[in-house]
Amino acid sequence: MTRSVRRVHGADGVRAGRRRIGVYAGAAGIAAAAWGVKTWAERDLSSAGRDDGLLQLRLTYNPGAAFSLGADHPTLVVVVTGVLCAAIAVAAWWAAAHRPPLQLAGLAAVLGGAVANLSDRLDDGVVTDYLHSGWWPTFNLPDVAIVVGAALLVLAEFRRTPAADARPDTAPDRAAPGSESP
Repeated sequence: MTRSVRRVHGADGVRAGRRRIGVYAGAAGIAAAAWGVKTWAERDLSSAGRDDGLLQLRLTYNPGAAFSLGADHPTLVVVVTGVLCAAIAVAAWWAAAHRPPLQLAGLAAVLGGAVANLSDRLDDGVVTDYLHSGWWPTFNLPDVAIVVGAALLVLAEFRRTPAADARPDTAPDRAAPGSESP
């Protein structure tokens, strides 16, 4: 019996490892795409921007967090953002072992967006924003990833069932009625 438990645990460990790689690779892909778009925006957009209909492209720089919160305390913004990135990375590591793919996709998107914004801020003290709707503050691709990731996490919670939360090591014994367990 001990061997079969070890094999199952070993297979679960490999599966969790692959899922962790998937989450972190997804986050890295989002961060890389965001860095590429930021580079393009700084090179090709002026502060006057472009009006392409519903969404305008306008280059701005934000020293604060969302809605310019903390703009007067840039060091605090960097520290808090770094701590949040680390917490999300730890949550993703833990969740990869037993959470549904939709939740892992949400964590990857939030982590990728947060890391992209943090790396942008570490570069020159500000976050480069370039998407403007006219009725909402200017934002960037990492902000979109964070919001979409948060929406996926909420959706995953609504889709969650109690049976999906039962982990093999904590699930009740499912022996047939009348049979004895060893």
